[in-house]
Amino acid sequence: MYQYQFVINGNDYNVHLEKITEEEAVVDVNGTEYTVNIEQLFKQKTPKLVRKSVVHESISRPRVTKAPGKEHGFKTIKAPLPGVILEVNVKEGDLIKVGQFVLKMEAMKMENDIQTPTDGKVLEVYIKPGDSVLEGAQLLKIGQEA
Repeated sequence: MYQYQFVINGNDYNVHLEKITEEEAVVDVNGTEYTVNIEQLFKQKTPKLVRKSVVHESISRPRVTKAPGKEHGFKTIKAPLPGVILEVNVKEGDLIKVGQFVLKMEAMKMENDIQTPTDGKVLEVYIKPGDSVLEGAQLLKIGQEA
């Protein structure tokens, strides 16, 4: 039925629970079978998850949000997964086009070609070949063409 290993006072015990009822259990301890009387059977309860209800407050004025990077006039290319940078094919000042292959990284034992999502100028290169990066790490900063 169930197999257990216990260490009691430095001694190893292999216990095999063969049969259990509300009154007794049959156990094999290191090859010797015992019938054990059960005085009290404990039943384990599954904990119940209780969540507070969420209160939604109405807002009288609309919220204004901006797309990430738009307020500064640049976009940042971030690492999609943790990995190692294998190649960087652009340098600061280079003009790039949408879909251009800008770097290669190894993530999860696969090589990934990273392409640019926008036209622009490479403002900053944060990485070099051989660098290990975490998911979401900034790799390149791309600004709008002047």
